[in-house]
Amino acid sequence: MSLLLQGATDLDGARVDVRITGGVVAAVAAVLAPQPDDEVVDLAGHWLLPAPAEPHAHLDKALTSHRVPNTTGDLAGAITAIRAIAADFTHDDLVERATRAVYEYLANGTTAIRTHADVGAHAGTRHLRALVQVRDALAGLVDVQVVALLSAPWTDLEAATTPRLLAEAIDAGADVVGGVPHLWGDRDAGLATSFDAAAAAGLPLDLHTDETLDPTAHGLRDLARRVTATGFDLGVAAGHCVSLGVHPLEVARSTAAEVARAGIGVIALPQTNLFLQGRDARVAPPRGLTAVRTLLDAGATVGGGGDNLRDPFNPMGRADACEAASLLVTAGHLSTREAWHAVSAGARACMGLPVPAVAVGAVAEFLALEAESLDAAVAGAATARVVVSRGRVVARSSVTRAVLTGA
Repeated sequence: MSLLLQGATDLDGARVDVRITGGVVAAVAAVLAPQPDDEVVDLAGHWLLPAPAEPHAHLDKALTSHRVPNTTGDLAGAITAIRAIAADFTHDDLVERATRAVYEYLANGTTAIRTHADVGAHAGTRHLRALVQVRDALAGLVDVQVVALLSAPWTDLEAATTPRLLAEAIDAGADVVGGVPHLWGDRDAGLATSFDAAAAAGLPLDLHTDETLDPTAHGLRDLARRVTATGFDLGVAAGHCVSLGVHPLEVARSTAAEVARAGIGVIALPQTNLFLQGRDARVAPPRGLTAVRTLLDAGATVGGGGDNLRDPFNPMGRADACEAASLLVTAGHLSTREAWHAVSAGARACMGLPVPAVAVGAVAEFLALEAESLDAAVAGAATARVVVSRGRVVARSSVTRAVLTGA
């Protein structure tokens, strides 16, 4: 069967009908006559947008903010908190929370998720094995990519075990190699450990990078130079990159140019970074965001994501790309259209996925939001949502509101 979406408004504000066959856009016109095999969906009053992807989730940590407080509110406090409860994460607990989180993302319109899974002395490879199970169980519904997130070692003994654990994680089915080089005592060693493992395994690389307001942190620049020097072409993404936002403008522009030349996708994560960063600044605290405008001006790929979902790193995440896009508008000063591009096309590019579009031949991954304008749609003001993935409607949401006045 074909799916016929009728009466939608596209990104350019035009009224369109879209026919989808086999998960691909087969026809687009102002009006398409229904055919016998069409399943017709009335989207009058809805904006039809490329479906968002979540390029940087932590499904192993999701939905745990009520279990342990982040006593300092910053990144160090969050890491300490999650390590304190990680030993209590059973396999079933990890699978149940991650599955529940995926359904929450999907209901809000996200049809692809890249999730990091802690790999290290405190977790072994338990988190990754659980998320691989979730990925495989939901393969027909959501595209889940699992990143082996190599944790920074706290001791020499932990440092000695990290290469073995990363190798085990890759053998267990990791899709991507990750790590947090900026948290290693030896940042070069942290970068080399993950980078070399990805190259040897033939896997993409996705690193937490410069998640700090330290203006001397240049991990993103160092990553770009390593990619350029080695010719690594399996796909590279860098998440956070907060320090780029506090570098002098000319330094930031130079780094952004190197990032663009290297083909690295930078993932901005406004919710978590606005929550964790800048807490020690009592006056004029920095926003804790990467330099999104500078990156875009340089021609770099910029994705936007939500990062943590109600855990010690961010107790307020809501698994909704509209939240990330809205913050990229209000705190990152992107236009509404640029912000949605970041959480959809930009995010998918960072993940190595095809980009959906209202165009014949494009993959048909769409989120339709009932709203009077693009601003209202991206702000999350829509009272109804229809999620289209793989040629079918996979989720619907509606809200009934009643304002009671008088007796």
